[in-house]
Amino acid sequence: MPKLASRYGVRDLPIKDYASIPPVLDLPDLIDVQIESYRWFLEEGLRELFDEISPIESFNGNLQLDFLDYWFEEPKYTENETLDMDLTYGAPMWVKARLINKETGEMQEQDVFMGEFPLMTPKGTFINNGSERVVVSQLIRSPNAYFSLDEDRTTGRRLSSAKLIPNRGAWMEFETSRRDVITVKVDRKRKIPFTIFMRALGAVPDGFGSTLIQEGSDEELYALFGAFDEDPEHKYLEATIERDPTKNAEEALLDMYRKLRPGDPATVDNAKSYLESLLFNPRRYDLGKVGRYKLNKQLKVDVSLDDRTLRQDDIVRIVQRVFDINNDKADPDDIDHLGNRRVKRVGELVQNQLRVGLLRMERVVRERMSIRDPEQLTPISLINIRPVVAAVRE
Repeated sequence: MPKLASRYGVRDLPIKDYASIPPVLDLPDLIDVQIESYRWFLEEGLRELFDEISPIESFNGNLQLDFLDYWFEEPKYTENETLDMDLTYGAPMWVKARLINKETGEMQEQDVFMGEFPLMTPKGTFINNGSERVVVSQLIRSPNAYFSLDEDRTTGRRLSSAKLIPNRGAWMEFETSRRDVITVKVDRKRKIPFTIFMRALGAVPDGFGSTLIQEGSDEELYALFGAFDEDPEHKYLEATIERDPTKNAEEALLDMYRKLRPGDPATVDNAKSYLESLLFNPRRYDLGKVGRYKLNKQLKVDVSLDDRTLRQDDIVRIVQRVFDINNDKADPDDIDHLGNRRVKRVGELVQNQLRVGLLRMERVVRERMSIRDPEQLTPISLINIRPVVAAVRE
């Protein structure tokens, strides 16, 4: 209680407790949840964002912009002054940027002003145009693989499905049909037989050197899933392969690309680039540390929490469990259980909002690199802070 009281300037006021039962625990300072989360964002979350977009390279690869460091100046006005003058409580943020011309070897470093950044008051609030605001934490579904079970209305059969939900990136949904075909839907697009998807993974490196799928042959699929397809009346793997027109990794990759991107020319390079960026690129796909931790528990694997993209083994184990649930060898998840929920606090909410602005800024930087004369470019002339400022205001 003294800690809570001192924050509001009532340190010296007497505090009396009229409870008939003495307290077992001291009342925690609940506002610390907000303050610690925002402190994490200022000290670590911002660094993560700049590491995600740095370095920014030009389309021809001749220019490179690095973000080396960032810092804040002292606020121009105090909290009371911003309240009295209807201002926003914040501090100027600066970034040290370095531009490298790879053709000439020339390097330029400049300090770039990134706008006024909002600061949190000791009460866990923000002051915006003289009004105090609070960012409310959100209770959301935790990133993880979730397994559910439906019954066929006519036969009463078990038909399992799985959803792989990342912190950021494309969802993946596996479903079992009445005809014993297991399909997958990537990024909420067309359903395809899961065997096409598994074969295609053999043509794209996952970044971890996985070798479970290399050629995308029937033999590899039976080696991975044959032991789990043990119901004599419902052969899911055989039924799915019958619907699969492809025979190897390259054919599957092209077939999958045609179905997911029907308007684009289907070449091997285009298909590889698309699938790699969709699932294995840290900039576009992120399980998050919470998601990787939950997925490790769900699939009984031991992967570092810093490895936040997918591996072949993750996807294989998800499909294997779909087989097990279909065959009554495993139980589905209770999606409404609070253990499958997590709290997204203010630091993460602001980080997600700012990420949008920085990605827009990254696109502007690349466009300016390709349009303007390289000899006249500087870090200040490349960086447009308007998308960042707009994202913070939102």
